Amino acid sequence: MSTEQPHLLVIDDDERIRTLLTRYLTGNAGFRVTGADSAEDAAAKLTAVSFDLLVVDVMMPGQNGFDFVAALRKAGNTVPVILLTARGEAEDRITGLESGADDYLAKPFEPRELVLRIQAILARSHRPPPTPTARPVRFGDFQFDIVRGELKRGDEIVALTTGEAALLRVLARRPGSTVPRADLADNNAGGLLNAAASASESRAVDVQITRLRRKIEEDPRNPRFLQTVWGEGYVLWAE
Repeated sequence: MSTEQPHLLVIDDDERIRTLLTRYLTGNAGFRVTGADSAEDAAAKLTAVSFDLLVVDVMMPGQNGFDFVAALRKAGNTVPVILLTARGEAEDRITGLESGADDYLAKPFEPRELVLRIQAILARSHRPPPTPTARPVRFGDFQFDIVRGELKRGDEIVALTTGEAALLRVLARRPGSTVPRADLADNNAGGLLNAAASASESRAVDVQITRLRRKIEEDPRNPRFLQTVWGEGYVLWAE
């Protein structure tokens, strides 16, 4: 990300909400904001501009938010995404994360909470390393650079969302040790967890782990590197 203020793309077919969000995110939070009224409009803007984060409404005519994010990820675009929807059920949140979103916020919400979630995602996307000498963690044909949050298989870069990279960072810093779900959930939520959200966030971690396994395991149902420690959490077995 450049030294300029982060550039956000707000995608919502409701012009009133789009305008209000744009005003708040620019005037109160200091972001640069561009608006789009549909997934198709957003896709066109993404071909011309590099954005730091997308705020995407789920319930849009034409291509909905879930399908839009899934198409982005299938195309290899890893730009961070926050989904917005009037449907706050846990299953909708899981669907959003399965599509490749980094976070999910149910309407109505306080604009300040959206800002905090945006800041948390951007911070973990560009978090400094714990030490300047952090070495890449290797497992099988893979190499994960903790400093850059970059996963490679040989010379090929494996695309990760910011959520996937954040979880892999936590696991890679403690290779061979069980990392409790609570630690991963807190990291995944950017420190915004509360008691009511903890169960949902724990489930969200499981979804992100499943997505990671699809990218690093030959047989995701019988993982070799990223294993479950039942009743406790997960462990990354590295060299």
